[in-house]
Amino acid sequence: MTQPKFAPILPNVEVRDLHQLPVPLPWQTHRPADFRPAPGAARRPGRGIAGPDQGYAMLLAERFGERLRLADGEHADDVLLGAVVIALHRAAMYGRAPVAADLELALNVFGYLDGASEEVVEARREAFRGAAHDYWRQRELADLVPESTLRMTPAAVAGELSENPGSFFELSGVTPEA
Repeated sequence: MTQPKFAPILPNVEVRDLHQLPVPLPWQTHRPADFRPAPGAARRPGRGIAGPDQGYAMLLAERFGERLRLADGEHADDVLLGAVVIALHRAAMYGRAPVAADLELALNVFGYLDGASEEVVEARREAFRGAAHDYWRQRELADLVPESTLRMTPAAVAGELSENPGSFFELSGVTPEA
């Protein structure tokens, strides 16, 4: 609503110039309980990569539950937890909390959101079998997908797999059985 012409405007109520805040400095650990990874610790197999708010990935995974295309012998719990550890690896590489795109990428790589060939289904079935109950299987899954794949977008992974279905083994890090 506009100010009536007859009402006086006090100096402390006048519209003032916009004051922009400075760009914040990058975050650094400075509190005693902040996580300080040892140099090179994130690159050792089986160690994982710490990242912020990792529990949020479980909530995000529940949202993908109804979209999964599972084959016989696959369990949604194994698939979702396996996708969570892959998504957490990707999110921690960027130093941020997990987002839906991280889970989407993990599920796209293994063909859980779109149809997959029988060869892919057999390979992923073995990779994810028992992941919900086996910590070391989870660690293997987190280290399985190459960093080059984790740095792609979910759409790029889906596009690559649809154009070249044989690229599954390269993108996922799963070794084909001879």
